[in-house]
Amino acid sequence: MTPRTLRQRLSFFVLLPVAVLLLGMGAAGFIYARAKLLDQWGEAAMLRLQRAAHEVDMRLNMPKIWLDLYQRTSEKPYAGWIQNDIIEQLKAVEGVSRVTLNRLQHPVPSADPIPNYADPGSQLFQDSSHGGMHGAGRQAITIAVSPSCQITCDAGLTVSLIADLKNNVQEINGSLEAVMPFDYLIETVKSSGWWQSNEAFLVDLNGRILAATSPEGRRQLGETGDVLELKVFEALKQKTLGIVFGPGFPVAEVSGFYRLQEAPWTLVMMAPAKEILSPMISFRNYYLIVGLASILTILMLIRWVTGKTVVAIKDVSIAAGKLANGDFGQVLSVNSRDEVGELTSSFNAMAHQLEERMRLKESLDLAKEVQQNLLPQQSINFCGLDIAGKSLYCDDTGGDYYDFLQFPELGENRIGVAVGDVADHGISAALLMTTTRALLRSRIIRPGTLSQIVGDVNRLLGVDTALSGNFMTLFVMVIDCKNKCIQWVRAGHDAAEVYDPVADSFRELGGSGMALGVDDAWNYQEYQETGCTGNEIILIGTDGIWETENPMGERFGKERLRRIIRQWSRSSSSDMIDAVLSAITDFRQTSVQADDITLVVVKGG
Repeated sequence: MTPRTLRQRLSFFVLLPVAVLLLGMGAAGFIYARAKLLDQWGEAAMLRLQRAAHEVDMRLNMPKIWLDLYQRTSEKPYAGWIQNDIIEQLKAVEGVSRVTLNRLQHPVPSADPIPNYADPGSQLFQDSSHGGMHGAGRQAITIAVSPSCQITCDAGLTVSLIADLKNNVQEINGSLEAVMPFDYLIETVKSSGWWQSNEAFLVDLNGRILAATSPEGRRQLGETGDVLELKVFEALKQKTLGIVFGPGFPVAEVSGFYRLQEAPWTLVMMAPAKEILSPMISFRNYYLIVGLASILTILMLIRWVTGKTVVAIKDVSIAAGKLANGDFGQVLSVNSRDEVGELTSSFNAMAHQLEERMRLKESLDLAKEVQQNLLPQQSINFCGLDIAGKSLYCDDTGGDYYDFLQFPELGENRIGVAVGDVADHGISAALLMTTTRALLRSRIIRPGTLSQIVGDVNRLLGVDTALSGNFMTLFVMVIDCKNKCIQWVRAGHDAAEVYDPVADSFRELGGSGMALGVDDAWNYQEYQETGCTGNEIILIGTDGIWETENPMGERFGKERLRRIIRQWSRSSSSDMIDAVLSAITDFRQTSVQADDITLVVVKGG
């Protein structure tokens, strides 16, 4: 399942990996420490076994020295009394219980098997460490273990050290035997602490148990089928010392062995792994308790910190939902100075600014509604004239202006048409446009020529625009339907276009004039055209029409406007305006409307 909420993601991608990492590090540390403890135990066990073996080797070494000396003096002059003295010295060696000199009636060649002078069933071991270094003629000393009683009863177990004696033709003609109690040899071993506290054996090369700590009366190492004993038995055949681990993981038992130098015996020690690892087990328990407590504390701390973050983000999400529904009253509390606190502060600031913008938007909507109501809402018919107009603002409010002026003060069968363009768009332009409309309407109902009317409006408007520098172009004309006459004043605005369908030609209603608000003392000139046929189509627009650009930077231009008027000349004024605006939209394509667009069409009937 994919985590969806932020809390689930934090738990899945933060808390869970941290927990796994901490547990993995703890397990790795525990395994490493356990291996180190086992290695340390192995080194300590080897030292104990080596020390014990050295004690046994030392007790065997002294009799072997005298036996070797006896062999080397057998061919010397006056050997008799020297050898007798050696025998006495041998008997005086500590631990030697009996010394026996055996002579053969019939010498045997040295290549024949060495006669067994020990008890029947004893084990023989030839040790050439003494005498072999003294040249030819030196013979090996044989060690024999005599099983005079059960293995588990060490009281009668003896060890015989036998040195073969040769005549001058290198034939064996006898032997010298020194017998030592087995208990004496392993006395220091059995009194050591590790022998008494662990399971230990003294075994020969064949795995026969010579001494053991257990009282079961076992004779052979591995006879019970114990896996560890069998592994030890195989190992001591190949190596003189080593550590052997029992089966399983973790291991239940560990063994160490060490072979003596002076005898064919190996000391074997076995110990339960739990005793070896008792410090580790204590440490493990302590580590588990402390480690789990630490992990839980860390996880709870992470959860607490992330929980506060999640709660703060959730509060922001809830507040954002309320904000989307228009509830601006909730202010979130800032409880931290981190990124979440900055987010909350930014959200509060955004909510406040959004509330202000909403209020401004409402004000703009109201201003737009008011401004749209100031413009003519529908086309009119006056004395056979079809008059229509439309404005498209690029913002909520704009600076383009058009008006149809029908006042009795203008005279019978006379109507005025005005189109203006403030040199900007937006709220400031809308205010200037509204002011101009009010001034023009209030002045046109008073006596005076059209040029005087525009001049008075310019003078009054200049008072308001003196500091701001704003200005407005204006085209005002009065149509006299009775006399077929047109009067107009051009205050910086583009000339009106007049299309004659009969002649299929365009002409302009031009003239000079300064934009309103630039020079309050400017004297405007009134122009007049008579002899109209009554079938002409008059177009008054703002520069937003022909200056519209497409994505390639190409302008719409007046020529396209004329083609559309020529094509739609038989249609109503409203239809012609819609056709022009539709063509402008298609021409602009994806480009944004950059300026206000206003078009008024007066079509004669």
